[in-house]
Amino acid sequence: MSTRAPIRITQLSRRFVRAAPFRRPVGRRYQTTEATPTAPNQSTFQRLWNSPVGVKTVHFWAPVMKWALVLAGISDFYRPAEKLSLTQNLALTATGAIWTRWCFIIKPRNILLAAVNFFLGCVGVVQVSRIVMWQRQVKNGTASELVQEDAKDAVRTAKGGIAENPEAAAKSAIR
Repeated sequence: MSTRAPIRITQLSRRFVRAAPFRRPVGRRYQTTEATPTAPNQSTFQRLWNSPVGVKTVHFWAPVMKWALVLAGISDFYRPAEKLSLTQNLALTATGAIWTRWCFIIKPRNILLAAVNFFLGCVGVVQVSRIVMWQRQVKNGTASELVQEDAKDAVRTAKGGIAENPEAAAKSAIR
C-alpha cells in the first residue's frame, strides 16, 4: 500500500462531508413552524381548526388534559397537611415553573399550555408552603407537650367510657 492512499481517502471524505445533504446553510439554521398568514375570509372556527395550536393538534389537547392535575391539586387544599406528599408537590411546583418558561421558548408558542403550567406551579407552591408550615409546627412542639396532650386525650376517653359502662370498663381492666 502506498503512503499516499490514506491522504487520498482523507481528501475524498472531506469532499463528501462538505457536500453532505445533512449540512444546512447558516441562514436556515433556525426554522420555525409559524402559521401562514390567515386569509381574511376565514371564519373563527376555521382559524381555530387550522391553527398550529388548534383543536386538531396535541398542542391543544395536552393542556386541556393537564388541567386535571391543577384541579386535583386544588382539591387537596381540603386535605390535612400531614397527609400531603412533599416530594410530589415539589415535583408539581418544579414542573409548573420549568414548563411555563419553556412554553414561551418553543415554537409554536402555546399560551394555553403556559397558563396551565403557571397554575400548576401556583398550586404546588401553596401545597409545599402548607406542608412546610405543618412540619415546622410539629417540630417546634416539644415531645413532652405532645405526650401530655396524648395522655390527656386518653384520660378523657377512659373517664367517658367508665361513666357510661362501668362493668365493661372493669372487665377490660382485668384482662
